Amino acid sequence: MATSGTCPICGKPTVTAHKPFCSRGCVDRDLLQWLGEGYRLPAGPATDEEASKDDAAGLGTGLDRADNDD
Repeated sequence: MATSGTCPICGKPTVTAHKPFCSRGCVDRDLLQWLGEGYRLPAGPATDEEASKDDAAGLGTGLDRADNDD
């Protein structure tokens, strides 16, 4: 198979069938990085609208709630 470029995982020449990787093994390693949260996309701070949606869905941090046993 034709090759062009290098595999982002191991640096070997890429193979068209697995592009942009060189082999199924490197494809699987990359997928495992994503599934294991080895890769993360940068995110800015949540907007007020996003925070209110999270609170409405019960996804807030709970830090703003007071634990009153009164």
